[in-house]
Amino acid sequence: MEALHPDIDHVLFSKEEIAQIVQRMGSEIARDYQGKDLVLIAVLRGAVVFMGDLMRAIDAPLAIDFMAVSSYGDGAKSSGIVRIVKDLDMDIKGRDVLIVEDILDSGLTLRYLMKNLASRHPASLEVATFLVKDVEGKQAAIDPKYVGTHCPDDFVVGYGLDFAERYRNLPYVGVLKPEVYS
Repeated sequence: MEALHPDIDHVLFSKEEIAQIVQRMGSEIARDYQGKDLVLIAVLRGAVVFMGDLMRAIDAPLAIDFMAVSSYGDGAKSSGIVRIVKDLDMDIKGRDVLIVEDILDSGLTLRYLMKNLASRHPASLEVATFLVKDVEGKQAAIDPKYVGTHCPDDFVVGYGLDFAERYRNLPYVGVLKPEVYS
C-alpha cells in the first residue's frame, strides 16, 4: 500500500485497481481495432500517464500523437470555448482515431475537439476515458466508447490528474482535501 499524501483525503483507485482497469480497456481496444490503422491521441497533459499505460496494454499496431488545448472559463469549469495550443504532427485522414482522455467531466472541450478532428476525415473517431465524473443531474456532452470507471463529483488527483500542476505523479487516484483547493 502506497503512503497517503498528506493533502489526500482518501484513495478512490489504488495502483493495482488502475492496472486492472487499463488492462481491461487495452484488451477491448485491441479486439476492436485489430487490422485497423489505429492512432491514439492524448490530450496533454493529464492523459499522458494513462496513455503510456494504455498503449502498452493494446496488443495491436498503433501510432500515437498529442494535442494540447486551452479552454476558457473560470478555472474550475470549462466554458467549451477552446484554443488549440499544440496540434497534431500527423495526418489522420482515413485512419482510426481514438482520443485518450484522463477524465470526462462536462465533455464540452472534448466535444469541440471531436468536431475539429472529424473535419480532418478520419476513418473513425472515438474516445477512451479513464474516468467519467458522475455529476448529479448532468449528462456529459459526449458519450465515450471506452470507459475505465466512474468517480464521484469530487476533486480527484493522481495518475496524471492535477491541481495547479501538482499530484500528477501519485500512483493512485485520490480525493483532494477541500482545504487544499478552497
